[in-house]
Amino acid sequence: MRAGQARRRATAGLVGLTALALALAGCAPESSVAIETPPQVDGPLPEEVRAPLEASVTHAMAAAGATGALVGVWVPWSGTWVTGLGTESPTGSAPIDTDMVFRAADATRPMTCDVLYGLAAEGVVGFDDSISDYVTGVPDLEDITLIELCNGTSGLGDFQGTLQSQWITNPERVWGARELTSFGLGYSKPIPPGSQYRESDTGYVLLGLALQRATNKSAAQLLNEYVFDPLDLQSTTLPRATPSAPSRSEPVLKGYHSLRGPDGVINCAEPLDITTMSSSMGFTDSGVTSTISDLGRYAQALASGALAREGQPDRWANPLPVSPDGPSWLQATGGAFLAGSLVGQHGWVPGYLTSVYSDPETGMTVAVVLNNSAAGSTLAASLAWELAAIASKAPAASGETAPQFGLPWTAEQYHEAIAQAAVCPLPAP
Repeated sequence: MRAGQARRRATAGLVGLTALALALAGCAPESSVAIETPPQVDGPLPEEVRAPLEASVTHAMAAAGATGALVGVWVPWSGTWVTGLGTESPTGSAPIDTDMVFRAADATRPMTCDVLYGLAAEGVVGFDDSISDYVTGVPDLEDITLIELCNGTSGLGDFQGTLQSQWITNPERVWGARELTSFGLGYSKPIPPGSQYRESDTGYVLLGLALQRATNKSAAQLLNEYVFDPLDLQSTTLPRATPSAPSRSEPVLKGYHSLRGPDGVINCAEPLDITTMSSSMGFTDSGVTSTISDLGRYAQALASGALAREGQPDRWANPLPVSPDGPSWLQATGGAFLAGSLVGQHGWVPGYLTSVYSDPETGMTVAVVLNNSAAGSTLAASLAWELAAIASKAPAASGETAPQFGLPWTAEQYHEAIAQAAVCPLPAP
């Protein structure tokens, strides 16, 4: 198996007609799943679109204290923009390469749900199976089902807030999955399952444990079999727990975290290098590593339902509001967020902020990662939504027709949100 090992990278290229424009060129395995989206224009986005996209990313980099960023924007009717911005370190001059591997953070969550849906289609597990059928020795979980873990409606809380400082100061520590869930179960009061959406990394780790137990396979094997191999994600993997950079054999995007100094002010000039860490702190919640092209391809597969089996229930049929006082257009289910018409995820792990969203009807997709995690996941989401608002207005290339669709926010709205979320000083306008 290829679990925990870097995958052989195929030569990047565009595919034609209904095949996904994000696919890597070369021969895909026979088991590959077709990702049907509108045909992608073979060419770059026009300069009038690229310029504001780049300005948005560099603005967010400054706000987050990031030295580098990887970004991909795919607009089927207009063109593509896949690039690296900045440098690998605060003092270095080496540019950012688009082939670099990084930690995909919460994009792992819908992948774990993909495995659940695949196993349910094969009759190995049932959506309504109790977590207690597979994970024993943990009290008060009998009423929580596997699909509730996937949908974020288990009522269980997070362990992130309790463990964040330990992850930053000791990134090479190997964590047991049950150890992680014990913090989530012990330090947050549960709410009745099925009643509302609640952010829960505990739930996705428990789901990974349950799927392992149901199949006698590791989480890495399951993700390979049900997600990475069918979608031909050549450089995406769930690494072993042994501390390492995001890849052992491919170029990596270094990850940083800016810490507060004795004066309480974040030291943006000297961020902590946290590239080497154990993926065990994320496991099936946020442990996957990927590249920007793989992540974009995955987002289009997720939004378009490429992995769905015949007869399966609609994964996005019953979303719930993310929060009572949040925007009505932001909902969650199936391991993903539904932001207007977009489907995707955003989040952080030590060293990286990652966000990826795709529109299922038009195929428009944005993926971005910043290499400093100090600002938190809200900034990552704001950047993806700002990029999406810009990209959605891209003009049609010659011979193409721009679709009639819009987003319930503006680029200016999230540009300002990023400024408000800044942890490092922004340049004077």
